[in-house]
Amino acid sequence: MSARASSPAAALPLTEGQLARVHEIADELDGTGLAWLSGYAAGIARGRIAPGSRIAAHPVETVATTHTLSIVYGSQTGNAKRVAEQLAADAEAAGIAVRLLRADAYPLRELKNERHLYLVISTQGDGDPPEDARELFDHLGGKRAPRLEQLRYAVLGLGDSSYPKFCAVGERLDARLAELGATRLLPRADADLDIGTVADPWRAQALAKARESVKPTATVTPLRPPAVSPAAAVHSREQPFQAEVLANQRITAHDSGKDVRHIELALAGSGLHYEPGDALGVWPRNAPPLVEAVIDALGFDGDTPVQHREMTLPLHQWLGTHRELTRLSRPFIAAHAERSGAAGLRELLVPGNPALGEWLGERQVIDLLRQHPGAWTAEDLVAQLRPLQPRLYSIASSQKAVGEEVHLTVAHVDYLRDGDPRWGVASHFLATRDEGDALPLYIEANERFRLPGDPSRDVIMIGPGTGVAPFRAFVQERQAIGAPGRNWLFFGNPHFRSDFLYQLEWQRALKEGALDRIDLAFSRDRAPKTYVQHRIAERARDLYDWLQNGAHLYVCGAIAMGKDVHTALLDTVASHNGGNREAAEAYLDELSRQGRYARDVY
Repeated sequence: MSARASSPAAALPLTEGQLARVHEIADELDGTGLAWLSGYAAGIARGRIAPGSRIAAHPVETVATTHTLSIVYGSQTGNAKRVAEQLAADAEAAGIAVRLLRADAYPLRELKNERHLYLVISTQGDGDPPEDARELFDHLGGKRAPRLEQLRYAVLGLGDSSYPKFCAVGERLDARLAELGATRLLPRADADLDIGTVADPWRAQALAKARESVKPTATVTPLRPPAVSPAAAVHSREQPFQAEVLANQRITAHDSGKDVRHIELALAGSGLHYEPGDALGVWPRNAPPLVEAVIDALGFDGDTPVQHREMTLPLHQWLGTHRELTRLSRPFIAAHAERSGAAGLRELLVPGNPALGEWLGERQVIDLLRQHPGAWTAEDLVAQLRPLQPRLYSIASSQKAVGEEVHLTVAHVDYLRDGDPRWGVASHFLATRDEGDALPLYIEANERFRLPGDPSRDVIMIGPGTGVAPFRAFVQERQAIGAPGRNWLFFGNPHFRSDFLYQLEWQRALKEGALDRIDLAFSRDRAPKTYVQHRIAERARDLYDWLQNGAHLYVCGAIAMGKDVHTALLDTVASHNGGNREAAEAYLDELSRQGRYARDVY
């Protein structure tokens, strides 16, 4: 039997008459005209939507033509999206018909007819594609992928070289497109955290190739969308808002093995707006003791002025606010191996050496400098270290409930290595802020992790540890709008007594009817260890019934947990469809396509 659940068609934001007129106009246009019209309509829409409001996602029926450049991005943290948007704007300004699509909005059936395609895609974790690109990634890698002799393409990969499988997704897609017969317009480029040093020249080359390959058309006019409100435009990743700390409270017991903080920040006067599911970007600073330790290990004077590119700063300022010190990268290890002459480091860098993953995951810059001393100049050090990047945290509040505030749930990374303290750069920065301090921050929208547009739909939330943060926002939001749909939470942590995050809030939500069910898994309180995936298995019948009746399913937390939960969900579906594992995969894939299965894993 079919394992695919039927669901009501998504409600369109048009009347029948409006829809009929849209179809009438669309029938009169060719592919180039449709591409231009889609951009024109988007520009008008941006001017009519209030800052902070969101547009419900609907399938966009666009058509690839010989004279259209398709730019598709897959982004976990927003970086690939920003690069793709810049490239689309460049192409549009050059008079090229361009369509810009998030990977999960790309119509896979059009791939066989695509002529010009640029992919900008990130890699997360252990070589995994971002959530919005999973279907495209799997389709291209599968047996159903079409031959693509007609396609000309280019790929820009984004990643983090502190992970062994740096830019693996971009590499695999680039190779696979060539294998399917497509013509590579320019070599793949792999961008590390200093994205612009690679992405900017790649973008320029990509635009030059597009000018040669995609025939510009006189009907394409660069769009000038109406400006957004000044307040909304002022604060961004590049120009963060300085938010005052209103509260910084530890919410785990002091005898817990985890120091988890609930942090409240003021947004008054910022013009910033967010929705449940969005993330907060925080620009951190390295801890002063760590900065001093690096300076001392190399025998430098922290006040020494250092010029890099067009900026001159004291060395301690470079290291404190502009350079990554808590994450090692393969290029930096290679640079240090040359300066230290350490044979062990050269062996570490041999392709396929599994020890490299342990080094990148567990050691910091100071560990490398102390274990294998080497000669550096201050200028070379600043040039070789990667730029310090913002960290993203799931927002743990609904603006409808807290007003001009934003809340976070932060696990403070704090441990000893060889007797010396080590910290996570952003979690330590946040955990050590006092009330009244200021934090530089911005909002990173996450359109894929949204509550149902229909508030009567039921919601299932799976969020162990700090993965529960967005679900605090979900429950607040649903309670604030009086959503009639039911809410079911799965939560887990090591111990009930010391690690039950927001326990009193969940109990109050149950009492008030804002939360209908909660299932708990405290892994260290009983043997054998019990995790949320075990609770899913125990509640399989009810969970499957909820899904069959239209519930939306959300998972938030660590990548490894997300994989375990996905397996448990597959088992749940398979156990109720006759054991057909392939049909269970198709069922969850269909939920994802419908926007009813969303994951925010990191």
